[in-house]
Amino acid sequence: MSVADWLMAGDPAIRWQTMRDLLDADPIEVVDERARVAREGWGARLLSLQLEDGSWDHGAWWPSGRRDTDDGQPWTSTAHVLLLLTHLGVDPDAHQVREAVGRAFASVRWEDGDQPFLEGESEACSLSTAISIGAYFGQDMATPVRRLVKDRRSDGGWNCDPPWRSSRSSFHSTIGALESLVAHRRATGALAPEAGEAFLDGQDYLLDRHLMRRRSTGEIVDPAYQRFSFPTYWHYDVLRALEHLRESGAEPDERAGEAIDMLRARRSAVGTWPLENTHRGRVPFVMEDGDGRPSRWNTLRALRVLRWWEERA
Repeated sequence: MSVADWLMAGDPAIRWQTMRDLLDADPIEVVDERARVAREGWGARLLSLQLEDGSWDHGAWWPSGRRDTDDGQPWTSTAHVLLLLTHLGVDPDAHQVREAVGRAFASVRWEDGDQPFLEGESEACSLSTAISIGAYFGQDMATPVRRLVKDRRSDGGWNCDPPWRSSRSSFHSTIGALESLVAHRRATGALAPEAGEAFLDGQDYLLDRHLMRRRSTGEIVDPAYQRFSFPTYWHYDVLRALEHLRESGAEPDERAGEAIDMLRARRSAVGTWPLENTHRGRVPFVMEDGDGRPSRWNTLRALRVLRWWEERA
């Protein structure tokens, strides 16, 4: 079985993105396959878990208000499920999807400040998540975007900690903010000048650090950045950063060359990439076979990153 055939044997979420990003399939066939995400497989399972109160697991970020446990952070709440649906590429115009997100947006409120879901909280992580979700599902997120832009740090990125706690940016927070700005730009067609400047500065923050290193010493910031996960949730890794650069339409930059070499080196003899760093915590359901096993998600993501790099370099 070829790698493409193996990917096409997966969930509809994998199939339609493989058809679009790797196989250059007929756009009508891609649309038809994408429509299955809301009706079958992982996407349909996530939609079916919505509760009568409009939430997933009775919470915006924390299920039923619960915080971290010895088993890690729960990933079953509204924000994490809706963000995962955007990664699956569920059709936002599908009837059952419109109904589900409409109920969530109308009823779910954030735990720390009781804000409506689409407003996000004051810190960059939940605010970025709200922007990414709202923009994907056709909501006007201009006001939260302005708040996010004002929250960036002087070194060009973002940090979910308040400025009095940390004046420096975080890889984790910066990648989430950048992804949300891409989502907003895709939904609206353009970024306001201040947001556009913040976006470019944020990308430079990551690229100046070669997507994984300290600018001051050149040391790897965290070995976990070199291990590829999916879903990433709020966690940063190099593949997530490369995917962002591809999604944003950026031109290949030599500062990402080391990360590309690392990505190529992780490819197995049969052409697949493994799942390497599953983040601890309760999940709605397991999508893949576990760390060390071939991952359709990471293989799809790696192949389209390399295609972007090699075709545009």
